[in-house]
Amino acid sequence: MDKPDDDSFWMQQALNLAQHAQRENEVPVGALIVRDGAVLGKGWNQNIALDDPTAHAEMIAMREAGVRAGNHRLPGSTLYVTLEPCCMCAGAMIHARLDRLVFGATDPKTGAAGGNFDILGDDRHNHAITVKGGCLEVESSELLRNFFRARRRV
Repeated sequence: MDKPDDDSFWMQQALNLAQHAQRENEVPVGALIVRDGAVLGKGWNQNIALDDPTAHAEMIAMREAGVRAGNHRLPGSTLYVTLEPCCMCAGAMIHARLDRLVFGATDPKTGAAGGNFDILGDDRHNHAITVKGGCLEVESSELLRNFFRARRRV
């Protein structure tokens, strides 16, 4: 499993993916899945480009990681994402059997890792994911805040 000391390094990579999403006029969220020090999957929000409500950064990263790993289960993996995951993404993480989730900004409206919901903290699931929030939170929050501020001006 990846060392917690690496969290800021990997979150910076997720922020780079979020900036890519922003350049494509998508909500700037980026995600990557790391196992044994290597990236298994990466993604950024592509809901608009793909006309797909499930094309969240986390879902795209998990799909790519599953293909690369040759398995729908991703044990020993950490998902890094710039925004606290929603209920859909949290459910998929449980099914993928991820070990850890590290996220940047909290989402008080739709966050499902302790924000508005705590899907990942519910002990009724058959799999538990260790959650660490607030990694590069300021940078993640500012990226989102600036994106939406610019959209309101248009």
